[in-house]
Amino acid sequence: MDLNTTEITKFLNELCDLAQIETMSRFRQAIDISNKLDSGFDPVTEADKAAELAIRDHILRHYADHGVLGEEFGSINPDAEYQWIVDPIDGTRSFISGMPTWGTLIGLYKAGKPYAGVMHQPFTGERYICDGEASHLVHNDKTTKLKTSGTEKLSESILMTTTPAIFNPSEREKYEHVEACCKMPRYGTDCYAYCLLASGHVDLVIETSLNVYDIAALIPIVKQAGGVFTNWQGGSAAQGGQVLVSANPTLHAEALFLLA
Repeated sequence: MDLNTTEITKFLNELCDLAQIETMSRFRQAIDISNKLDSGFDPVTEADKAAELAIRDHILRHYADHGVLGEEFGSINPDAEYQWIVDPIDGTRSFISGMPTWGTLIGLYKAGKPYAGVMHQPFTGERYICDGEASHLVHNDKTTKLKTSGTEKLSESILMTTTPAIFNPSEREKYEHVEACCKMPRYGTDCYAYCLLASGHVDLVIETSLNVYDIAALIPIVKQAGGVFTNWQGGSAAQGGQVLVSANPTLHAEALFLLA
């Protein structure tokens, strides 16, 4: 059964409402934090787990034949045409630091391709939603259609990445070459950066070592706002890895030339 844009928007909002109950009741509170790694630090909190379970349960109660892939609890029905891809808290480090630059990411893939999605920041009350045909920001009971900027030169662009420390030495050299050509870099915004790009406030996002649940919701949001979302070779970024996101094709080509 195909989903129409009205159904997708309604359902994404339902999922966000459920996740918000679990995340906001724990945000800026004393909570349990675990480390997924034996060496290094990859945090997960009780809020991550509770939010994903609420999302997964609601999806499977309404669309039992759909697939679900979540960061914390793995995959169900991986061969289904529709796949809901969930990162309950993208930016867990920001979450546990009390910074409002995390978000709940829920993406929908259809036949293996990014189709729709939402990034919800419940502390600020912002929902960036792509219904499969268009991208909008819903905030303070106002809906605004998203449109990327018209900046076409690196020298005039604002660039974001979570931190240059995510890049290996060869990647970092290429990244810094791009950064040196830009007007201004900013760090530390995780999924929020992509939505700022879709809104026209930021012109470039460059990252690496991403998982599919880090970007599944963000790809359709950016593309339907007029942006370009590829890997560093100009191909599909639908499964993660190295990503280059630009406000428009002209800017993308200039940045890609320095990265590829």
